[in-house]
Amino acid sequence: MSDIKNLTPKENEIYQLLKTVMDPEVNVNIVDLGLIYEIEYNEEQKTIKVIMTLSTRGCPLGDTILQNVQVVLEANHTGYKAVVELTWEPQWTPEMITEDGRMAIEGF
Repeated sequence: MSDIKNLTPKENEIYQLLKTVMDPEVNVNIVDLGLIYEIEYNEEQKTIKVIMTLSTRGCPLGDTILQNVQVVLEANHTGYKAVVELTWEPQWTPEMITEDGRMAIEGF
């Protein structure tokens, strides 16, 4: 398992791909919101595991976001099973938003 600061080249590709998944409430991608915690690409088992969070436990579009992650991963990695695991630890805070995310929110 690789945290987002120590990704393999393939996991980095997946990380970049996840930038296409948006949080519809703020119109910013989930990577720049700081919602992605870990990525595991397992070529042998044909799985991609993503551990992520949401900005709030009661996020009304949480299920949609998680489903969109799975759809994007499986659509771009034919034959692989995407496993999206939701965690609340560590708790998300606005400090996790990237500089690009902050600029996008300001323009929202």
